Amino acid sequence: MMLKRDHLVRHPDRCTHNAVCIPVCPTGAWLSTPPYKFDSSRCIETCRLCLDACPSQAIYAVFRKGDKLLEPQKTPDK
Repeated sequence: MMLKRDHLVRHPDRCTHNAVCIPVCPTGAWLSTPPYKFDSSRCIETCRLCLDACPSQAIYAVFRKGDKLLEPQKTPDK
């Protein structure tokens, strides 16, 4: 079964609202007004420009394997 990127998520507690993700997106998938919503229908699956550009790593990918969504594991608070 193939693993495929389903969509991207902006983590609201990590986002610094510098909006670096907006100008690097070649398709305009990130909307330019707060809360910087994301239009997944405009996203290119193999593109990582916004993920790599985000200084606070507030954007992460959610993957799909068959019918199951695979989100990053949350680390316990220390």
